[in-house]
Amino acid sequence: MALAFYGKDPNNPGNNCPAVFRDPVTGDFFFQGATVTDPEILAWVNDKSPILDSESVVRLPARMIEIIMEACRGGLQRTPGDV
Repeated sequence: MALAFYGKDPNNPGNNCPAVFRDPVTGDFFFQGATVTDPEILAWVNDKSPILDSESVVRLPARMIEIIMEACRGGLQRTPGDV
C-alpha cells in the first residue's frame, strides 16, 4: 500500500512525527502523532464517541493545520523529503 505523504511537523526535534498521510485510492486519512494517555481527555473523548479497543486517540499540534487542510483538499502528493 502506498500512502500519499502530506507532511510532518517542521518544528519537531529529530524531524520525525507527527505526520499526515492519505490513501489515494480510498481517501482515508492516517495520522501519526503522540498517543493521548491523559485520563481526563480520554474520558471526554470517550463520552462523545466511545473509543473501541482497536482505536486510539492521537494528538497533532495546531501548527500542522495547513498540512491537515492540504490533505483534506486532496492536494498533490508530497514526497518523503518534503516537510
